[in-house]
Amino acid sequence: MKSKVFAKFDYVLILVVLVLVSLGVMFIYSSSINSEGISVTNEYIKQIIWASIGLVIMVLVTLYDYRRTESLAIYLYIFLILLLIYTRLFGRYVNGAKSWIGIGEFGIQPSEFGKIFFILFLARYLNQSVNMNPLKRFAGAIGILLLPMGLILLQPDLGTSSVYVPIFLVMCFIAGIPLVYILYILSFGILTIFLAILPVWNNEIATNPHAVISILTTMRLRALLIIAVLLITLLGYVIRRYLHGPKYIYWITYIASILTLALIFSFLLGKFLKDYQIKRLIIFMNPNKDPLGAGWNIIQSKVAIGAGGIMGQGYLMGTQSHYRFLPQQSTDFIFSILSEEFGFIGGLVVFVLYFIIFIKILYIIRKCINAYGTYICAGILGMFAFHFFINVGMVMGIMPITGIPLQFLSYGGSSLLTAMTAIGLVMNVNYRKSDLK
Repeated sequence: MKSKVFAKFDYVLILVVLVLVSLGVMFIYSSSINSEGISVTNEYIKQIIWASIGLVIMVLVTLYDYRRTESLAIYLYIFLILLLIYTRLFGRYVNGAKSWIGIGEFGIQPSEFGKIFFILFLARYLNQSVNMNPLKRFAGAIGILLLPMGLILLQPDLGTSSVYVPIFLVMCFIAGIPLVYILYILSFGILTIFLAILPVWNNEIATNPHAVISILTTMRLRALLIIAVLLITLLGYVIRRYLHGPKYIYWITYIASILTLALIFSFLLGKFLKDYQIKRLIIFMNPNKDPLGAGWNIIQSKVAIGAGGIMGQGYLMGTQSHYRFLPQQSTDFIFSILSEEFGFIGGLVVFVLYFIIFIKILYIIRKCINAYGTYICAGILGMFAFHFFINVGMVMGIMPITGIPLQFLSYGGSSLLTAMTAIGLVMNVNYRKSDLK
């Protein structure tokens, strides 16, 4: 009996997670040290407590047959929606977003835990809708995405809400949703963001502003452009649907409809986000435009990474963090501290450890014959990969600063417990990957 219990654990995966969490605690402690060598916060102690709780949760999740969660997934999803509504109404503000609930110092971020509930319910839907019309199936999946994502955007927490998108796209891809639908949503999202930030980039970031971009800032010109591409969309639809026009008409309609929606929603997004908020997102393109303001974080982070060189300055010997040049250094910029003190080699170790996790999950996805389990692992892979690449890209100055933590390393109980729960689910699926039911 004991041997069966022990067989459920992937010890390579556990070791990788423990090494990452240990590195996280080490550098959260380092981030607490001031220029006089004194620890000024107890965040590292809290992280050890969260890690201990997370380890227990990871073991329990591994032992509980994940297939039983399929019938519970809808209730977990409903609970998530209610929790997000409660958070929007009665939550407390942290870093400008009303995204936390709790008493005193104890608080949780429901949108973090919600990723697991969202993955479980979307996996259930994709599993049970396999025989549905592909377009209707995809539309239903979009509905499942938009409800929690919209509530998180209202907090407003753009960073956390954005994580739900790659989870959704990876799961839909693995579930066999036609690529043309997935690319439609992906293209629409990218183009909407691009058109929303373009005017601010032109006014605040660009070295040589372009007059043609005034089309997006002049309401009349934007309205004319929307009407023009909308007419192209409608005309193309009629020709293709009723007159059986050539195939290229379909693609013209496809592209025109994306542009129409992007023009409309980018305008709404531009109204939802203030110019200074958009500037913070795109300042990475030219941080020297505002070196003491929005560009400060990126400049100091790049200085810290560059100062680390190949071998680093040594543990607890970094200056950027200890002299408090790095903002939010125990959360968003934990990788900067690690790179300054352990150098390129330390950063490479973190990359290797994460890629072991990615490869492990990909192997499980490939070998699992239970569709529900496959979709769960796909969602978790999308979550881990997005967190990793966005956070590391952010601290290197090649991605927007979105407040997305580096899971396992960044300080934060909600993020750590979510990540360790996800690893428990992956090990659970791995142990039962050959079972259909």
